[in-house]
Amino acid sequence: YVLTSIAGFGIILLLSRQGFEAEQIDDLKGLNQRHPWFAFLMLIIMFSMAGIPPTIGFYAKFTVLQAAWQAGFTWQVVLAVLMAVIGAFYYLNIVRKMYFDAPVDNSPLTAPVDMRFVLSVHSLALLGLGLFPEILLSVCGRSLLMSLQ
Repeated sequence: YVLTSIAGFGIILLLSRQGFEAEQIDDLKGLNQRHPWFAFLMLIIMFSMAGIPPTIGFYAKFTVLQAAWQAGFTWQVVLAVLMAVIGAFYYLNIVRKMYFDAPVDNSPLTAPVDMRFVLSVHSLALLGLGLFPEILLSVCGRSLLMSLQ
């Protein structure tokens, strides 16, 4: 979730500019018409936050809920799934606004090459880690082993 949140705030920073802070959900309206690549990156981020496969957010929610279920926390898992569905409604609403609403501001989106590169790699990593979660798990496992030594 830290990785997903960082990527989301990165897109928000990208939308902010001199004299304008992207603070409202409506500031994302029509992002697909203004810059389709940034809209696609934000779509991946929102899908990850909502826990939609094949993003790392899905894998994270699934493994936590699976462990809780196996530990006997049945009603807590049911409640968590209901809350995840409610949360997904809000995340998917942002996607709807980006792709189906008219832009409020038609000013061009510009960003330095390094920011575009980092945001692209980071957001695509949310998708890649969802497809191949064992990469992240092995890194975490090695870090844990090193901290125990």
